[in-house]
Parts: sequence; C-alpha cells; structure tokens
Amino acid sequence: MKNIALICGGKSPEHEISVRSAKNILRAIDRSLFRVILIGIDRQGRWRLQEEGQLGKFVPAEGPQLALAPGNATGQIIRIDNHQPIEQPEAIFLILHGPQGEDGTIQGLIRILGLPFVGPDVLGSSVAMDKDVAKRLLREAGLNVARGIVVQAHERHSLDYKKLTQEFGSPIFVKPANMGSSVGVHKVKTAEQFAAAIEDAFLYDTKVLIEEMIQGRELECAVLGNENPQATKVGEIVTAEEYSFDAKYESEDAAKLLIPAEVSDEELGRLRLVAVKAYQALNCEVLSRVDMFLTPEGKVYVNEVNTLPGFTNISMYPALWEEAGIPYTELITRLIRLAISRHEARKRLKTGWRE
Repeated sequence: MKNIALICGGKSPEHEISVRSAKNILRAIDRSLFRVILIGIDRQGRWRLQEEGQLGKFVPAEGPQLALAPGNATGQIIRIDNHQPIEQPEAIFLILHGPQGEDGTIQGLIRILGLPFVGPDVLGSSVAMDKDVAKRLLREAGLNVARGIVVQAHERHSLDYKKLTQEFGSPIFVKPANMGSSVGVHKVKTAEQFAAAIEDAFLYDTKVLIEEMIQGRELECAVLGNENPQATKVGEIVTAEEYSFDAKYESEDAAKLLIPAEVSDEELGRLRLVAVKAYQALNCEVLSRVDMFLTPEGKVYVNEVNTLPGFTNISMYPALWEEAGIPYTELITRLIRLAISRHEARKRLKTGWRE
C-alpha cells in the first residue's frame, strides 16, 4: 500500500472547486492500494495536515501547520507543532487550480522535494496556464486559435473599443492571461461592458487577452498519458446562459454536459487528433483536458488546455473517461501510476551531483 498525499485548497479564487474535487477523490480512491495523507492549503497559503472530515466548503484554518525540508531522502514535510515529519508520501496527487496550483510554481516545489506528482511538469503547467504563451505555441504547432491581442496593465488606457470591434467583430472576449474556471472572463457587447470587463480582468493578472468570439460548439476532450497519450471522445457543454464561474459551479441547471457529444466519425477523429497535438505542443504529461470549438464549417479551434481539470461531480474529465470505460477509481489509480512512472524515468537522468 502506497502513501499518497492529496493536496487541495490554495490561495487561488478556485479554492472551493479544488476542495470539491478533493472530496470526490477521497470517496473514489482505491483504499486497498493507497493510504491517503490529506494536506490542505488554506486561503492564506498555509499548509495544514487535515483529517478527511475537516474539509467543508474551504480548507479550515486549523490543523497542524506544515513546513518543508528539501534535500532529505525522507521526512521532507514536517509538522511545526512537534517538529516531526509526517508519514512519508510516495507520490503527490495535486488537485489545485489557478495561480500557485497549476501554473508550475507548486510543481517546481515538489520537484525540489524529489517526489512524483500528478499533472504536467513545471514547463507544461506554466505554459498551459498562460493563455498568451500557450496560444503562441499552439499556433507554432499549426493549430487554430482565436485571433486577438495581449494587453499589459500599463497599456490599458490606450485601448479603443471601437477599433477592437472593427478588427475582431462583436461581441469580443476579455480574459486574464493566467486564470481558470472562467474567473475574470467577460463576453463584451458594448463600450460600457468593455470598460468594466477590463477593470475586472486586471484584478487577476497584469496581462489580459482580448479575443474574437468563435462561433461554434464548445467541445472538450480528456487526454491521459506520458509518451503515448490517449484521447477520449468529446463532451459538449450546453448552457442556457453565459458559461461563467457561477454557470459552471453554482447553478445546477445552467449547464448540461452531453457525453459523448454528437459529432461525425470524421469530426471526432480530427478533434481527437487536435487534442493530442495540443497536449504535446504544450509539453503536457499525465493528464489534461483540451477545450476546443467546432465551427459550422467544420474548423477546429483550440480554446485552452487545462492541466489540472476539476474532479467535482459535474466535471467533464472524469466523466469522459467513465464513458470510455475507465471508472473514477481506476482513473485515479492510472494517474498516480503515470506520475510515478515519469518520476522514475526522470531519476535515471544525469541532472545533479552524484557521488
């Protein structure tokens, strides 16, 4: 039986989604294979050892606080109250979202600790999180992405809504470069909406994207694997309102997931090919969800690649693999094994001092 540290919460606006996902993973993980050590990062960024029953809507600001001791062969995670290491994890299951969760920062920290972890490595996490950098790489790989511009915070007052709509049409989208779950994302149809959207988006990042709207179906594909990634069929999001944060997570009736989506065999083949190409172009490993648009003309656009997709009860990633014949419990086991396999391959490289 392996010790698996499940890390959830964090300082991101997506803290609550992380906790919901963690609860689902705790219910589904195979307890005959894995012993779970639950680590919650509270909204102030403090790491805390948690009992499973402690998780509510958020990680509570209680429980033994933890410190990290890189360089030790074991005992890298230490309780501050008694200065004793917690039980040694053999792998980390990250279920964090947004900044300091899937942007490469915590991935780098765990690399320094020398532990395997679920999700893409530092580079894949960081480039996929930054929508600007990601779309440059996707274009370089020959994939279609929405046209748009990138605006730095100091350039915000020079924006001209009329000129932008002349170039990109109306409506247009305003979104922070580094954020997920539709946080700070706005569909804009008027100059007044545009001004408010810009102000809100810059609350979350110093870099904001302004993009054309792609008229098409919103489809998502789950990808799994390291050297030879596999893609599922696609799911479709059907909404009666704009697909905002609230539509995704707060209103049960706002969005409906169609799994699998009704597409032709030819369209499905192209969608799956694009999903795998996007996954590889951004250096993803273990898992990611690729969000795409399919236009009425049959053109496929990559919207974004989500490197730590949600595992809530309405999340597309586990539902797509369930449809593909891999139930939730088995999916969790596969993810952990992929993380360990990648870690073992990396350990064979000559990347540091060896006696």
